Amino acid sequence: MSHETRRLREREFVDLTRELLNSDQVRMMGRWKHHGPVTTLDHSLFVAFSTYRVARLLRLDVRSAVRGALLHDLYLYDSHDKTAHPGNQCFDHPRFAARNAATLTPLTPKERNIILSHMWPLGGALPRSLEAWMVDLVDTICAGLEMSRICRPSRLRERLGVRPLVPVCQ
Repeated sequence: MSHETRRLREREFVDLTRELLNSDQVRMMGRWKHHGPVTTLDHSLFVAFSTYRVARLLRLDVRSAVRGALLHDLYLYDSHDKTAHPGNQCFDHPRFAARNAATLTPLTPKERNIILSHMWPLGGALPRSLEAWMVDLVDTICAGLEMSRICRPSRLRERLGVRPLVPVCQ
């Protein structure tokens, strides 16, 4: 992909998600580490932008897929702090993310299912669309790339011009 094409895709992605990217709730995800050194904001952007690229290629519902992917981890607490969440983070966070996303923006049923099912089969909900299955798979791949430190999603955040609400956690 040429540099010009990449920039065009990045601009399209930002235009599609501007309302969410400008929200304090989404930008607040930069406060907490998610996978190793990667913040929840950087991870969610990586998943959403990767989803955007695949959904366009497959001619799926790009808007729903990208919005669900961007909001899939909007649980807004430190997942490593056991006092912040009494249950099992792996099983429970999709419901917290869906609740927070619904207070941020109206969700379509497809977007809600994408958020609730992104940890399937661990998270409980069954993916009910190709977009939900895709986000579940893309999320798993992105997490693996982050944990193995093959990718640094903070570079994507910087290229997109997304600024965390507070300085990125160290």
